[in-house]
Amino acid sequence: MTDRYRIAPGASVSLADRTTDDDGGLDKDEGEDRLRDNIDRARDLQERLYAEGEQSILFVFQAMDAGGKDSTTEHVFGPMNPQGVRVASFKAPSTLEKSHDFLWRVHAKAPQKGMIRVFNRSHYEDVLIVKVHGWAEADVIERRYDHIRHFEALLADAGTRVVKVMLNISKDYQLERFRRRLERPDKHWKFNPGDLKERDHWEDYMRAFEVAMERTSTEAAPWYVVPAETRWYRDLVVSQILVDTLEAMDPQYPEPEFDPADYPPGSLS
Repeated sequence: MTDRYRIAPGASVSLADRTTDDDGGLDKDEGEDRLRDNIDRARDLQERLYAEGEQSILFVFQAMDAGGKDSTTEHVFGPMNPQGVRVASFKAPSTLEKSHDFLWRVHAKAPQKGMIRVFNRSHYEDVLIVKVHGWAEADVIERRYDHIRHFEALLADAGTRVVKVMLNISKDYQLERFRRRLERPDKHWKFNPGDLKERDHWEDYMRAFEVAMERTSTEAAPWYVVPAETRWYRDLVVSQILVDTLEAMDPQYPEPEFDPADYPPGSLS
């Protein structure tokens, strides 16, 4: 189910050739049933991951504004045991963060063993918005692709599975979501007039995404381009990526450091 959305290492990427409203040939009821099954399976595997304490997952979300990063995180990771899942968001860097290399603040948020860490935006902002607006020289951006690959390889070598998802929407869909935010008072807080100006750079952003994925999708840290306009299907695909990742990791409950036979349940008082 997810292979069609995975970017193979070295593959070229054309977002214009990828659908943004796929439903996988499923109806909504079937999709939501499968989503619930995936959530149950992921919860079980996450408990084992946390108990084992030997591996971790870094799940990166990138998207254009209104792409669904918040809602996907809520629907897929919200049902998990919060003891084992953390979410980190990356806004414009602070003065302190800008005084370090661009990965300094990101590495500090990498997951510890046993944990799942979700990045809502990430180190990729430094080859996306920074590139589109020309806030760094071209040769600096070029070196950053190498730095990112090496950083993600370091995490993988330390036992962290890195999964990166671009939630893919169209420019028209984004405009529709902005209008809905203005129609609902409870969503006004999510509307930023500055986002309208970013729409002027849409094609530049699409190309920046394409290059970033072409340069940094690896076996150890793959990119997926997930169609995000059919939201139940978006959540299903992301949940399947999570389940597939956890099953490949195959976390196990640790062996007890005592003999359970020495403590029959009926003998406890």
